Formats: sequence, structure tokens, C-alpha cells
Amino acid sequence: MPLPTTVEVGHGPFRQQWGGTAERLVELRDTAIGGVTDRRAGFQPSADGANLAPIFARPGLHILTLVTSPAPSELPSIRFNDYLAVEGLTPALKARARAGTTDKPGREVYSRRCKALIQVGPSSPDDARIATRAIGHSLEIVPIVSPYALGADRQFPVRVMFNGRPLAGALVKLTNLEFDAKPLAMVRTDAKGQASVRVPRVGSWLVNVIWTRPIISPRADFETTFASLTFGYAAGARATHQPTLTGFVVNESGMMSPSAGVIGAAVTLVR
Repeated sequence: MPLPTTVEVGHGPFRQQWGGTAERLVELRDTAIGGVTDRRAGFQPSADGANLAPIFARPGLHILTLVTSPAPSELPSIRFNDYLAVEGLTPALKARARAGTTDKPGREVYSRRCKALIQVGPSSPDDARIATRAIGHSLEIVPIVSPYALGADRQFPVRVMFNGRPLAGALVKLTNLEFDAKPLAMVRTDAKGQASVRVPRVGSWLVNVIWTRPIISPRADFETTFASLTFGYAAGARATHQPTLTGFVVNESGMMSPSAGVIGAAVTLVR
């Protein structure tokens, strides 16, 4: 059964379909117990329809991932400084202060690393192993426990990796994609790159993190990466129950358009 998937950007009332083209897709893959499938050929830029309609022939957990190529962005100093503060990018604020550029426009090149966990049919121990395995993105949110196998306390521990190493001090946000104007919870990673958030047992959820580093380039002062992880639960589902098909892909913020027989799932891959 095809699963119509739309890539969107923005949050709350400002969310809209992503205007990117297939040329900006460095990666669009489906990873499952049976292997990896390249989904880029199925991507369609569209102003009024789904960008992708993958068919998941095999039951089990599928991880839909999206990576975009770098793109430049420039903001006035006040907006850039506010953005750095809101996203918890304290090292960048300090770098601008040391360089004496706090009152200068902010220039960055940014790209995205997105993962959506889509459960097809009942879960298995193999699904939990896939969910907690790193894909290898430069910035990645790696579940320590599958969100489809949480305990009674609904704590969802994750590890944030940057260039293959645990990232300390990153601001991890949990957002309900049905009410995404602001996060439900925010917590910083510890020295081991770990953080934990409590996830309710229903709804569509986005966990995201942003990280940046100074660079020397004629077109930008920072290289910024946006990473997200999305998943979802059917209304009224028990903590151990898996819907027939659920998940999320895309935060530039991403939402998936549910089709007949699909229990509103999500996949978020964007800013």
C-alpha cells in the first residue's frame, strides 16, 4: 500500500510544502531488516500533492531518511542572534562575541539530516535493533530504546552523535506535530551525548536538534546541521501496541498526508 508523504517546512501556522528539488536530495532511503532501498527516484516536487508515495512490501520497522545538500542563508544580526539563542547554539553566540561580529549579519550554510520511524505490522526484536542503530549521519539522533518499546514511565532516551562522537550540550526538543507552534519539552545532552524526554502514548512526535560550527569560507561563517527523528502512535494505542502503519518523515518540519488504511503517522525531516 502506498504511503503518501509530503515534505514541509516551517512550524505552526507557517508550515508549508518544501520548495526543494530532487537535485538537493543527497539521500532519500528506506532502511529495514531486508536492507536499504534508494527512494530518490520516487521524489516528485509538487505544489499540491505528495512528494513521495513509497510502498513498504515487507512488515517490520522502516527508517525513512532524508539528507539535503548545503544551502546558504543570511539573516540580520538581531534575527540571527535570536535564532542562535532559541536553538541553544551558545558556542556560536560566544564565537561571534569573540570575533566582534555580534552586530553583523549572520551567514551560514545549512543542511538537514532527517529520520522517520515507520512501523509496518507488529514489532519484533529485530525492529528494536534497527531503531537503536546509527545510520551514520554527520548529526544524528539515535534512540537508546525504540519509541515503540517504551516502558510505563514513557521515558525516551536518545544519544546525539556529531561526526561519529557523542555531542554534549546540544539542545534536544520534543514537539507534538499536531500542535507544533512550540516544543513540549527541551533538555540538553549530557557529557555522553544523552538526553531523555517523556513521550505521551498517543500522537505524532518530533525530536530535533541543531548544531553549528565556525568555518572559514567566503560565503558563510558557520556550517549548520538540522537533525530530526519522527514517529507516531495511533489514538488509543497501548504502549506495547503497534498500529498497522505508523511513522513520520520530514523537519524542515515534515508531515505525512495519511491515506486510506493508514493511521495518521508522521515523518519529519526539516527546519
